[in-house]
Amino acid sequence: MANEPEDQTLDSVPADGPDDYEHLLEEYSHLAPPAEGEILPGHVLRVTDKEVIVDFGYKSEGIVSIEEFKLPDGSIVVKKGDAIDVMVDRHGPHVEGYVTLSHDKATRLRSWDTLERAFNEGLLVSGRVLTRIKGGLMVDVGTRAFMPASQVDVRPVQNLDSLIGADIAVKIVKLNRRRGNVVVSRKLAVEEDSVSRKQQVLTGVEEGSTVTGTVKNLTDYGAFVDLGGIDGLLHVSDLSYGRVGHPAEMLHVGDQITVKVLKFEKDKERISLGLKQLHSDPWESVIERYPAGAKVIGRVVSITDYGAFVELEPGVEGLIHITEMTWSRRLKHPSKVVKVGDNVEVVVLEVKSGEKRVSLGIKQLEPDPWTTVQDRYSVGSVVEGRLRKLTDFGAFIEIEEGIDGLVHISDMSWIKRIKHPSELLKKGQMVQAVILSIDADNRRLSLGIKQLQPNAWETFFSSHQIGDIIRGRVSRASSFGVFVELAPSVEGLCHNSEIPGAAAKRDESPLPIGEEFDFKIIKLSEPEKRIGLSLRAVAEEEERTRLEDYQRQAAAATMTIEEVMQIKGHGEGR
Repeated sequence: MANEPEDQTLDSVPADGPDDYEHLLEEYSHLAPPAEGEILPGHVLRVTDKEVIVDFGYKSEGIVSIEEFKLPDGSIVVKKGDAIDVMVDRHGPHVEGYVTLSHDKATRLRSWDTLERAFNEGLLVSGRVLTRIKGGLMVDVGTRAFMPASQVDVRPVQNLDSLIGADIAVKIVKLNRRRGNVVVSRKLAVEEDSVSRKQQVLTGVEEGSTVTGTVKNLTDYGAFVDLGGIDGLLHVSDLSYGRVGHPAEMLHVGDQITVKVLKFEKDKERISLGLKQLHSDPWESVIERYPAGAKVIGRVVSITDYGAFVELEPGVEGLIHITEMTWSRRLKHPSKVVKVGDNVEVVVLEVKSGEKRVSLGIKQLEPDPWTTVQDRYSVGSVVEGRLRKLTDFGAFIEIEEGIDGLVHISDMSWIKRIKHPSELLKKGQMVQAVILSIDADNRRLSLGIKQLQPNAWETFFSSHQIGDIIRGRVSRASSFGVFVELAPSVEGLCHNSEIPGAAAKRDESPLPIGEEFDFKIIKLSEPEKRIGLSLRAVAEEEERTRLEDYQRQAAAATMTIEEVMQIKGHGEGR
């Protein structure tokens, strides 16, 4: 039938020549059935609940199961007008009036061609991680491929599940199309990319240049920055001109930062980076901002035994020495005045920008008590204070905050020879003293304790002289004599040679301790505070007195006899 050319076959069409034959082949080629395994371009005509109707260039329309376009969540990834690849699926379910097609098989077939080419030429392919399986991950690269856990990354990955759903670049390491086996490696892809990017970085980096990178890792001593295939070290000391205890105070893994290349050792592939070097050094103009005498506020960042460090601004710290914290000398540790984190007002004492040193003070915020000490105290006045320190030569008494006075060991007692102040005084006790001298320029104050009492020696020497007979109590004995208390705090020595019978008492005191006797003063030395006594002289004086009395009595008695005889003779003459 002439009106049904579609029922004719190529064998029934007459051929006049080769050109007419080729023309007929082109005209009727769409009527020939597609070859088995041939990938065909298709055009989606409509989408139903169960099928996708496709025009694939042949007389009949094709049909693809909707299941091939469903995602795990049930959503459909195809719509009317989409261009898709299909192939005839003779094993699929038959629907009357349609050719059964498969999109999945066409995709897989085209993928295998791509995979073989990538495998042979060592090219990278893109894949999506589907799920975790025993020993590694399953990756969709157009067909399902296995990626061993050892091939996931250049470093061991602790959590493989974190990659599920990720799109990654992989390299094919094993492919068997007949068995449908594909093994891929992300590790090789990462290494290849790293080598490529590293070469680019090594070619373009030079000392002094500015580069941008990603913070890759943080350690106690610095941060490693990925510059694109090669890591550079940003040392903690090059993060900021200010004090940084740990890089985490300024950076986080994943941060994009711009840094300066400080040192580049190309042969060792070692790059040292700096962040603070992108800014000017604050010490260059520190003198202008902190002149001597200026009052500023800073934050205490650390405390040592000898002082406290105060941050005036990032990168500029000053030291408050312990001696500059208070006018008092009794401060034992800086922590008694300031704490880490305190905001404190300080006075700039000295700036040495070349040495990066700033000396600070707190006590200078208050007037120096020594400048007005003579207005508050006078020589001869009695003061009271706490005994702060004992030394071999005396004791220091703090009479007010910042004002210490020295009681020399010679000014502690009028009579007692003191070897160490601890014989009379105890650290921390409250003590009264007399001001002996004031030297404000040299910050010296001389005090005396013995001056609180009259000088018993002066009184004694002014009221006695050699030859006086004085009564005293034997207070103690020595090998050469006895000491006799003549008045409160005044003692004299009676040598053994001045004690009758002392030679016979070698193993005991020549005079009983505690007994009172009369002694004669035979020596007085006021500069040496020495008094010589004699018991023998008293005894001799008493003996001499008795003899004189006897002689006077005897003389009186003789005169009486003579007078009697004279009277008697006168009577006889009459």
